[in-house]
Amino acid sequence: MIMRLLVVEDDKKIAAFLEKGLQEAGFSVDVCYDGLTGLSLALTEPYEAAVVDIMLPGLNGLSLIERIRGRGIEMPVLILSARQSVDDRIEGLQRGGDDYMVKPFSFNELLARVQALLRRGQKCGDSGKLIVGELQLDLLKREVRRQGGKIELPAKEYALLELLMRNPGRVLSKTSILERIYEYNFDPQTNVVDVLVCRLRNRIDKEYSVKLIHTVRGMGYVLRTE
Repeated sequence: MIMRLLVVEDDKKIAAFLEKGLQEAGFSVDVCYDGLTGLSLALTEPYEAAVVDIMLPGLNGLSLIERIRGRGIEMPVLILSARQSVDDRIEGLQRGGDDYMVKPFSFNELLARVQALLRRGQKCGDSGKLIVGELQLDLLKREVRRQGGKIELPAKEYALLELLMRNPGRVLSKTSILERIYEYNFDPQTNVVDVLVCRLRNRIDKEYSVKLIHTVRGMGYVLRTE
């Protein structure tokens, strides 16, 4: 499953530089140039991590980070800023950032820091499991269980379930699922996501009274316990 990053940077030259370098490193990258658009994307799309500038039009980077933390979103955030004092770094970390880099920066160092944040963010406790209600996914064994019973899943259905379980309660659009599971864009009119979700439902929900995978009409799909 390809990892998706959000870059919020109003300097379009820097943003393009980051986008190109991160894509070459194997990431899917969404770029925006103002804080309000960045906030909207962070609240509605599933990202593994974000690179956020502080000085942004509309909504500054620190306020953006505070708002997503206030909504319970824990994705790692690397702050990028021209401010280099110790007090500025402390404020950035205290307001929800996970790391802080000063401009100008080395791309190789930025990439290494993003990768380090991702390694930390992927840890799921000592058990190495994702748990949503009575559903468990063991990341080490690649094993899925519900109410103790083992559920066998083909690769694409496993990848979709992992994506949903990493984003419980968050509606995932068909486009974001296509990009993450298939790692490239399909015709938006295709029904490949609907078919994949239907197959996963048959394995995860069909035999149980409590349904976990829900359709949000006009928006996408969500995994939730109520």
